[in-house]
Amino acid sequence: MQSLHTDKLATYQIKVEGKLDQSWSDWFSGLTITVEGPSPVSTTITGAVDQSTLRGILTKIWDLNLILISVTRLGASNDM
Repeated sequence: MQSLHTDKLATYQIKVEGKLDQSWSDWFSGLTITVEGPSPVSTTITGAVDQSTLRGILTKIWDLNLILISVTRLGASNDM
């Protein structure tokens, strides 16, 4: 049986609708925040996290009532 390895870091790119400025970086575990636009405006949150941190970030997005556009796994930290 294959192990899940949920404690390993992977880099994720999370895109939400709307604008979040850099001041939200600490709230999102220190990840990089990039605003894209001008219309429609979206924010990309990028960084290396483990599965439990990713779950927490997605919960924060839900709690803020942000519209989730996409979550993309860019690669495991071992792969880069």
